[in-house]
Amino acid sequence: MDIPINFLMWGLACLPILTLLVLMIKFQWGATDAAPIGLIITVLTGVIFYKADIKLIASESAKGIWNALTILLIVFTAVLMYQVGLEAKAFSVIRNGMRKLLPNELLLVLTMGWIFESFLQGITGFGVPVAVGAPLLIGIGVKPMWAVIIPLIGQSWGNTFGTLGAAWDALAMTTGLTAQSPEYLKTAFFTAAFIWFWNIIEGFVICWFYGKGKAIKKGFPAVICISMIQGGGELLLTQINTTIACFVPACISLIAVLLLSRTKAYNSEWCVKDSQIINRDFSESSSDDSPKNMKLIDAFVPYILLSVITLVVLVIPPVFNFFSQFKLALSFPETVTGYGFVNAAEPKFSPISPFTHASMFLFISSILGLLYYKKRKWLKQGSTKAIFMRAVSMTMPSGLAVIGLIIMSKIMAGTGQTIVLANGIANVLGGVYVILSPFVGMLGSFMTGSNMSSNILFSGFQNATANLLNVDPSVILGAQSSGASVGSAISPSNIILGTTTAQILGSEGKILKKIMVINVPVVIMIGLIAFAIVNL
Repeated sequence: MDIPINFLMWGLACLPILTLLVLMIKFQWGATDAAPIGLIITVLTGVIFYKADIKLIASESAKGIWNALTILLIVFTAVLMYQVGLEAKAFSVIRNGMRKLLPNELLLVLTMGWIFESFLQGITGFGVPVAVGAPLLIGIGVKPMWAVIIPLIGQSWGNTFGTLGAAWDALAMTTGLTAQSPEYLKTAFFTAAFIWFWNIIEGFVICWFYGKGKAIKKGFPAVICISMIQGGGELLLTQINTTIACFVPACISLIAVLLLSRTKAYNSEWCVKDSQIINRDFSESSSDDSPKNMKLIDAFVPYILLSVITLVVLVIPPVFNFFSQFKLALSFPETVTGYGFVNAAEPKFSPISPFTHASMFLFISSILGLLYYKKRKWLKQGSTKAIFMRAVSMTMPSGLAVIGLIIMSKIMAGTGQTIVLANGIANVLGGVYVILSPFVGMLGSFMTGSNMSSNILFSGFQNATANLLNVDPSVILGAQSSGASVGSAISPSNIILGTTTAQILGSEGKILKKIMVINVPVVIMIGLIAFAIVNL
């Protein structure tokens, strides 16, 4: 690769990302409006300054559309599940039932916005916890914007070892770490340790959002207990089996919160009356339009089905092996820029296993839930068509933004802009680069919406940089993937999943601004801890 790594080229590579941030945060543009501008800048920069030809731009755009399709399938099926519950008035039952089950409102918010999302992240990932979690939080009275912010933060700790370790496996594969080798276990340890730090911050941040200091004091025992299970359990299991390192603690934390609700600290009604995240007019409304004979377990049927189907398909090896053999993929030729930056030929680019994809689990659960509600006569005649039409109409606006953002990230990577960004930081900072190593991971997640993609993009670079700087690669790789986990909460493509199901599309800039003031300082702290470790 002969791309000149200088301030001009680095600045040009930064320009699309900076444009997105300025338009979304400063000018409050929605992602649907900001994404095309970022994409145009990326294409112009790639063609004029990074010497990419039309063939390369077309190839990377097609890759982006293919990747965006997998995200849009999740958006549509998650919205479909939401519409099924909405039509059956299941959210009224969930609101009333969960408030009786968990009378402490803070514990209720932590459960629906942090603990349940962690469980979903453990088995599905791919934005499902955000898309599913937002309407559930709205159902218990959380304001729509906060119903998106909370699950974005709450699920992000599980991004590396969640989805049954998919992102971690990508890191290990890219850097050549052999399973259960000393280097593998050491890297997993540092990754999980940094993530545990973020996990406990998540719990206290959600408490702060709910009721500031008063809520932190009340929620302190619960947050410590749950974080010991989630973060501590993950750290322990990474030394045994990385595939279940997130999933098992997430399951245990669901049981733990029910036990906590029986303790003296949380078994009675408690709330912060002036909580900024709760719509009191909604949650305390005297009107109750929920079906009188629908129980809480009935209302949760689609989500129970989602959990069971996902577990059966992904956790039982014979079942997974059978369904995962069916794959769909596209073929792409090799492309090269004028600087000699090569994108290798892809005979089977980003294969999709339709029967093991999260959207299939969501779709089947939605249909079975719809049939269940119909059989119990909780859905009116002709409601099926209305459910599907609303799901399509809600998905379409966000589709353009997702496609634009993913194409932008593919063109940046395919023209060499992404690697110039990372190399420029490393070349300028030298040994101090360790502090910013988690920012590289966060950058990857911000661009692609995926911890796994961030690890594929940057873990090889991070490993090579660690060796050049003569520092422990396991610490740098741990910072990379933990930074990517934190960064998943601010990815515009992930935010869109929540704003779509919460029906507040266009609010992405406001949400991004509120989350960044939390996530950026956390990434700085992870970098400082990593720097201290390598200099001990």
